[in-house]
Amino acid sequence: MARTAKDRETSGRETPDQEPPDHAATLRRDARRNRELLIASAREVFAEQGLAAPLDEIARRAGVGNATLYRRFPTRQDLVEAVFGDLLAATREAGDEARLAEDAWSGLTAYLERIFEGLADDRGANDLLTTGIQGVPSLDALHPHNHETIGILIARGQEQGTVRADVVTEDLLFVLAALGKVVPASVAAAPDAWRRFLALFLDGLRPGAAQPLPAPPLTSGQIAGALGGLRTDRTG
Repeated sequence: MARTAKDRETSGRETPDQEPPDHAATLRRDARRNRELLIASAREVFAEQGLAAPLDEIARRAGVGNATLYRRFPTRQDLVEAVFGDLLAATREAGDEARLAEDAWSGLTAYLERIFEGLADDRGANDLLTTGIQGVPSLDALHPHNHETIGILIARGQEQGTVRADVVTEDLLFVLAALGKVVPASVAAAPDAWRRFLALFLDGLRPGAAQPLPAPPLTSGQIAGALGGLRTDRTG
């Protein structure tokens, strides 16, 4: 007997038991898994080796191919953003919290200690916050916010008589970046040594025994150029 169009249509359908797996969903799960593996691997490798770590090593530890890494993260900046976005957001929140402190000196010291704790624990974070890396969106947003936070706390500290009158924001930014850059070396010798050096620097901001400074402060452009010379990464 000849089959009708309806018969042909019905026979072409598969029953629920014969339905093929959802390949799109499987691919999405695999993609998410690979992304998570790559971020975890990058976090580990950057912490050990800094942001100049080979991307091949990150892919190897994640158990995926280089092509997968570049498909998920086309640039090193993309990977850095994925790894450190939460840290940078937390740093910004710490700045907001510091601004609310009634005592500017307490707000400033607590903020800097929190930043330096991160610098001491992770070489990747150290590279991120102490050199002139560009093209990482969360970091690009943090720079002006950090500059503003330091400026607010210095100005209020000067008004409250706890910060010497001739200090400017750029003084802190440059010295803190230079001091922060050598924190990993001191941590290797003595984990808490950085606290001593930071305390010594902060004492220099006090007005009590201040002496005239022998040279003018660096400009923002000069600081950017100097920090750019410290770069060890290949983020472009």
